[in-house]
Amino acid sequence: MHTDVLVIGGGLGGVAAALAALRTGRSVVMTEEYDWLGGQLTSQAVPPDEHTWVEQFGVTASYRSLRDGIRDYYRRYYPLTAESRAAAELNPGAGYVSKLCHEPRVAVAVLESMLAPYRASRRLQVLQPYKPVDATTDGDQVISVVVEHRDTGDRLTLTAPYILDATETGELLPLTGTEYVTGFESQATTGEPSAPQEAQPLNMQAVSYCFAVDHVDGNQVGDKPPNYAYWRNYQPAFWGDRMLSWNAPDPRTLAPSQRTFTPNPDDDPLAVVADQRRTGGDTNLWTFRRIAARRHFLPGAYESDICLVNWPMIDYLDGPVFDVPDAAKHLAGARELSQSVFYWLQTEAPRPDGGTGFSGLRLRGDLLGSQDGLAQAPYIRESRRIAAEYTVVEQDLSVAVRGAKGAAEYGDSVGVGMYRIDLHPSTGGDNYIDVASSPFRIPLGALIPQRVENLLPASKNLGTTHITNGCYRLHPVEWNIGEAAGLLAAFCLDRRVSPRAVRNSPALLSDFQALLVAQGVELSWPDVTGY
Repeated sequence: MHTDVLVIGGGLGGVAAALAALRTGRSVVMTEEYDWLGGQLTSQAVPPDEHTWVEQFGVTASYRSLRDGIRDYYRRYYPLTAESRAAAELNPGAGYVSKLCHEPRVAVAVLESMLAPYRASRRLQVLQPYKPVDATTDGDQVISVVVEHRDTGDRLTLTAPYILDATETGELLPLTGTEYVTGFESQATTGEPSAPQEAQPLNMQAVSYCFAVDHVDGNQVGDKPPNYAYWRNYQPAFWGDRMLSWNAPDPRTLAPSQRTFTPNPDDDPLAVVADQRRTGGDTNLWTFRRIAARRHFLPGAYESDICLVNWPMIDYLDGPVFDVPDAAKHLAGARELSQSVFYWLQTEAPRPDGGTGFSGLRLRGDLLGSQDGLAQAPYIRESRRIAAEYTVVEQDLSVAVRGAKGAAEYGDSVGVGMYRIDLHPSTGGDNYIDVASSPFRIPLGALIPQRVENLLPASKNLGTTHITNGCYRLHPVEWNIGEAAGLLAAFCLDRRVSPRAVRNSPALLSDFQALLVAQGVELSWPDVTGY
């Protein structure tokens, strides 16, 4: 199969890239290995992590269309109360992590509706479930990518003048021989204040298998997971308690912190203020990432709130899940950990009334498109990252380093983002690294490999470090990265120039940035300060 723009990976970055290229009139083939498009928002089941100004500015127009579409879907199809239906900034889950906590399946429906006209016209072909397994190159050009059907093993060879890697772990980088880095770079290489003295390529952020639960009458307890004893007693040196407890380090201070868990509080969902600038929101784990607040809906519509479990205790620390020979073992271990956490919640978790276990907790895999109750895919926080023309480093955006002057103002900006530098505990034994960040730009140089000419990153695999990945990995930033990559590929096809030439020619760069702005991509921030 041949196309103008080949997008490997149908996560948020991949969908944004495909839509961007399609809007310019180009043809696209997009592949995805899981049953749902949308990546971290859907198959990984993570509600959007967004900045405090998301309702006003700081995201692309197409990302705003996605958010508006999710709210419109609820208003059109869900039995909301009159008050909730009228809420301009409806937060269906009334979770504290995001101003738009929602059921993953709703995002799938909206993403599919955004793609539907292009599917109908045959300018977009989606190959699903397919994953990349091989590639061919000629010098500094990628010629083709071979993808394999997850269930049948059938293979297809795909070709295009521009190939975008929107996979969750940068799968095309080793397949194409594109230079890349993993894990923690050394301070000698990056100059970053928080970096170690020596590089640690296998020291990566934890992965997590998220799951959704509600709490209903009756005993819902199932079988004990086979490796439950191991995880029940698991205690990292820096944790201060067993992981399967209500105690965990506070990400920002590292001081011991006790969480609470209160299923189905009788709270007013319209009174919830989700603002990461004010608080991390994770004190009460039930409301932290709640994706359905029953009081938003007419009486009887929901038996219970629905809570999305993406908590400290499901972070898997025993090893990386790529670029190691035992990656499959570690993925299985991450699943075991989440299954064990759920069983602990049902049977041993301390309750406020002095008892133990919430036996009414029920897995809601039906909302996640899975048979075993867990998300279809692991939540990947850190990818392989291209060795780029420009690598974003901590001192480009850290509030502690930059102070009042704000983040570096890249002249080749292709978008904006904002989130704290939020690193979860890692496979190398690190505790949280949580650093205040300034609202930042996305430099075009971070999207251009040092050598390869026609492969572009379209997800978390751009030129960041282990540290700066911590703020470039979130939903709206990934979307912006993908959108910029898709528009860059289309622009290069139209002008018959290379991505490298666009960055290094003032005239071409100006024209490309004008295209981005016309497409609704913001290139700079108003006068706001970080947190």
